[in-house]
Amino acid sequence: MQLYIVRHGIAIDREDPQCPPDPERFLTDEGLEKTKQVAKGVAEIGAVPDLMLSSPYVRAVQTAEIFASALEHNKQKIHKTDLLLPGADPMQLFRELAKEKQASAVFIFGHAPHMDDLIATAIGSKHHVTAMKKAGVALVELRRMVPPSGELVWLATPKLLRKAGK
Repeated sequence: MQLYIVRHGIAIDREDPQCPPDPERFLTDEGLEKTKQVAKGVAEIGAVPDLMLSSPYVRAVQTAEIFASALEHNKQKIHKTDLLLPGADPMQLFRELAKEKQASAVFIFGHAPHMDDLIATAIGSKHHVTAMKKAGVALVELRRMVPPSGELVWLATPKLLRKAGK
């Protein structure tokens, strides 16, 4: 399985007086625009999702919807899961992914440092090997789901992916 791991785009700052509660934090105008450019870059690479899973938090769902548009995936088919919330147990997600026998390319959308936790778990590391930027994307090739055994194929910064999309 190809697992595309995506950190949400730039969201409203927690210190902003207009900031809603954490689950409702949304992408800023800059975050929306940059995330669209990143998604376009991923589309240029030729990624085609079979399945998209997102944290239920607004900023992650917005990011997933932007990617769905760029990758021509039905937004209504984005599945929201608490397994992508900050602090969720990475192993639980891999157990769920093991049930997805038909999916060869899965996109997941979530938060730091949880996305870095998932990458480390997928490649068998006890420590983070990444520090994903907002709207950063990684591709992990999973040979086995439980326990996960995979290889980090690439990790791309948003800047690099925005350039690929131009």
